[in-house]
Amino acid sequence: MDLILWRHAEARDAREGEDDLARPLTPRGEKQAKRMAEWLNRFLPESTRIIVSPALRTRQTAEALGRKCRVMESLGPGGSADQLLAAARWPDQREPVLVVGHQPTLGRTAAWLMAGAAALESPVWAVRKGGVWWLRHRQREDGAEVVLVAVRTPDKL
Repeated sequence: MDLILWRHAEARDAREGEDDLARPLTPRGEKQAKRMAEWLNRFLPESTRIIVSPALRTRQTAEALGRKCRVMESLGPGGSADQLLAAARWPDQREPVLVVGHQPTLGRTAAWLMAGAAALESPVWAVRKGGVWWLRHRQREDGAEVVLVAVRTPDKL
């Protein structure tokens, strides 16, 4: 199974009294999302399942792909790595899953999958705004392993 973690692109700061979920992308964030979407569309199979946080900034980031996606409340800000992995059906999903979400959940998920439970005690791994971490679960004769396929940021494509 491939699990692609995509952090939303740059968003506007919240205004006084504004709901955090309503913050839109900045013009720079729109460009970041478009650049990363172009890169992802070159490599993602058509069968990729795309799941997105309900926040406006994540939905706008995902829209840059031009593909069908499903909004999942459990992927909202403050969600856990366990909730993300359950939503993605890790590691049993047959097709790749792209998750468009937030820090620190994305960083915690990557850390846990790559370094195990001990990584959850350490500082959160950074996933830059608009950045992607592509992870692959592989079954081996001697057990399973998680491989880091790619890490990309919209500024380094």
